[in-house]
Amino acid sequence: MILLSTTQLTPQFEQALVYATQVHATQRRKVRNTPYIAHLLSVAALVLEDDGSEAETIAALLHDAVEDQGILLLDIERCFGTDVAAIVQGCTEPDRLPHQTWRQHKLQYLDQIQQSSAAVQRVALADKLHNGRSLLVNLRLYGAGIWSYFSGDLGEILWLQREQLQLFKSVSQSWMVEELGKVTEEIIEYEP
Repeated sequence: MILLSTTQLTPQFEQALVYATQVHATQRRKVRNTPYIAHLLSVAALVLEDDGSEAETIAALLHDAVEDQGILLLDIERCFGTDVAAIVQGCTEPDRLPHQTWRQHKLQYLDQIQQSSAAVQRVALADKLHNGRSLLVNLRLYGAGIWSYFSGDLGEILWLQREQLQLFKSVSQSWMVEELGKVTEEIIEYEP
């Protein structure tokens, strides 16, 4: 049986699209220097393709606004409502504490996602899937030299990729989990 999407987008989505474009106007993606909005649009598209709600789709557009651009959650709540703000908050990595290692910080974030709502998990999964796809494209185009663009050593990055996959396998029935698995397997093949 084919399930048809029931999601309707309103002018609030358009407002969020403009807002996200403005907030991330000067931000670029690693390696190929693509305008950051490409990532946000891709994450939003994945959420929509997974039958996400308008609130989830708007949160996908804004999921990095707090973490990367210092936008206040209160501003997001004022403009787009409490549901969107709660999803963005759930997707935002906590500040790294001075005593935490990189791995401890990432484990804290993964635990946050595991304890979150299905809406947060859908947006976070779409984010990780698009990041993985982008990483894989860059590996195909430029080879293992791209690892120098990322913080953390290669072993840690690959560990995180595997941990993310295991987390989403345990909390989601989305088709995106299988896609993330395929992407993760191919990324690991590039391990030197």
